[in-house]
Amino acid sequence: MRLNGAEIIIETLIEQGIDTVFGYPGGSVLGLYDALYKYQGKIKHYITCHEQAAAHAADGYARVTGKPGVVFATSGPGATNLVTGIANAYLDSSPVIAITGNVATNLIGRDSFQEVDICGITMPVTKHNFMVKDVEQLAPTIREAFKIALSDRPGPVLIDVPKDVQAALCEFTPMEKAMAKRRCIFVQSDFDEAVKLIKEAKRPFIYAGGGVVLSEASSQLEEFANLIDAPVGASMMGLTAIKSDNPRFLGMTGMHGKYATNKLMGESDLIIAVGTRFSDRATGKKQEFSNGKKVVHIDIDPAEIGKNIPAYVSLIGDVKMILNKLIKEIPKIDNPEWSREVAELKADKKHNCDMEKDTLNPQTAIECVNKVMPDNIVATDVGQHQMWTAQYYKFNKPRSFVTSGGLGSMGFGMGAAIGSAIGSKGRVTLFTSDGSFHMNMNECATAVTNNLPLTIVVMDNNALGMVRQWQKLFFGARYSCTTLNRKTDYVALAKAFGMEGKRAATLKEFEEAVIEAKNHNGPFLIHAIIDSDQKVLPMIPPNGTFNDMILKG
Repeated sequence: MRLNGAEIIIETLIEQGIDTVFGYPGGSVLGLYDALYKYQGKIKHYITCHEQAAAHAADGYARVTGKPGVVFATSGPGATNLVTGIANAYLDSSPVIAITGNVATNLIGRDSFQEVDICGITMPVTKHNFMVKDVEQLAPTIREAFKIALSDRPGPVLIDVPKDVQAALCEFTPMEKAMAKRRCIFVQSDFDEAVKLIKEAKRPFIYAGGGVVLSEASSQLEEFANLIDAPVGASMMGLTAIKSDNPRFLGMTGMHGKYATNKLMGESDLIIAVGTRFSDRATGKKQEFSNGKKVVHIDIDPAEIGKNIPAYVSLIGDVKMILNKLIKEIPKIDNPEWSREVAELKADKKHNCDMEKDTLNPQTAIECVNKVMPDNIVATDVGQHQMWTAQYYKFNKPRSFVTSGGLGSMGFGMGAAIGSAIGSKGRVTLFTSDGSFHMNMNECATAVTNNLPLTIVVMDNNALGMVRQWQKLFFGARYSCTTLNRKTDYVALAKAFGMEGKRAATLKEFEEAVIEAKNHNGPFLIHAIIDSDQKVLPMIPPNGTFNDMILKG
């Protein structure tokens, strides 16, 4: 059939199994949006209030579904507004397809109205990007983009389509859905050495990252941990890789990880790192992180091997495939002394940093939401509330925690929560703060327009809390530009957008608001008042070690 380029884009997206896109129209994508109008029964478009939120929504959609998230934007400012969202997806390995319009091919390079080299701008933060100048190449390019986005380590791909290419006619022939490739490229001698190290280890520790979630390898991780009698700690991105109530799970590692998790990781003789990249927030002082121990690093991305922490042996490939292979090769192992030490330290409460139980504070707020709405997808913005959520929320299934890990994007939350709600077709809780929420509260309009089952918990401490915490600890309590003193009436704001809202200054008021939010049909905002001096603890100082851990504020 003979179609124009814009229609080919939509037909190819449908061919690839896409029925949902996010975006914002503009001059250079008028043809694309006209095609959307023609195909409105087959593909649904969600318009956000800002292109950045559309990119975050596509990212959130991808994280909860495992399918690629797709976002449209016009040229110039529309395309550049996507960049933070694309970078966020890149650093967290989220498969996002960004399709941008551009000026006509004969105007490229002439500083035309709303022209920008979006391919050049996004080259460092995409797995690949394309500018399609020939309509004959449009469908093959989109198919290749999906294959790239989903294969091996997932990530974003951008396709820039000039407006004349969108209008040009071409014969379109449907094809099969592009298939992703998940490879294993390690050599057998490395695998044999890894098996030997695991068999010989007396104090093994499994460090699970987001790659376990992306590979759908949670059950394999649990079986592997039981097989080798090892505790499991997780990076923030790996938190849903194993159920929180699994007796082998110790909690998050790293700068704001639990005392027991970091101590046991430090005392292990073998770290088996599975689908994680050893970021600086996870390791602290790298020179001392792996002292006295060996590291087996399992990851699909060869570029991560040895980049941050030296690996004694590495297994490059799909996490699920490698764990299955290890499970077949390794006999049941028992480490009774190590298991006893792990159990004793896990049960020891003297080093925990729990907050008061009978007052409204970050811990009691998060635990209340967890109790009332345990099956919700949880999204966050970035800052103290993000770390508190990672510390105190009990996750029961993979892909249920949507947060900005690598880039740490304040403003991520509303768009991601919207995409998560649409992708999961279920209830979502967004934990945010007065700092982050002011970056994205315009998207309340999107949530209301689509009547999404979204509970927004705004933790208001009248400060940019994480920056204030660092100023308190490392800059002599010189609070430069972190006390906000904003007069925003969040409940009134919610009602102005068309949603319900409640203010809570006590734990009882908060509990009542959470129950009301659960029973409400549509978005609901809870304005929770917390102490501006409440800190995220424990904390390993930058470039510090476990021995430098701060347990009291």
